[in-house]
Amino acid sequence: MPGLKLKTLALASVTLLGTSQWVQAQYVGPSAQQSVSSVADIFKHASDDQRVILRGYLIKQVSSEKYLFSDGSGDIRVEIDAEDFRGQTVNEKTQVELIGEVEKDFLESPEVDVDIINVVPG
Repeated sequence: MPGLKLKTLALASVTLLGTSQWVQAQYVGPSAQQSVSSVADIFKHASDDQRVILRGYLIKQVSSEKYLFSDGSGDIRVEIDAEDFRGQTVNEKTQVELIGEVEKDFLESPEVDVDIINVVPG
């Protein structure tokens, strides 16, 4: 029955590969909640879990996964997991695009939980 085991293994591999593609897919079309594109907008009227796309600079590392981000309209604390850098080298002079969501906890200043960081070519 070695042939049957090989076919079963091949079918399982194809199934797993197909499943991983579904896990990585996400909806990127229009939504009822518009994304915010500046730090000033976050402080004016962003709500908890609202999507943001920001362009600017990580000007200072505050702790292991917390940074101070500036886009010219203001500064905000952002949280970026180490693996989200995906091997990209970034310093205070590197323009980046951050995609994430606003975290607004009661009685605390808002911050951004970053899902994706991209270096802006330039």
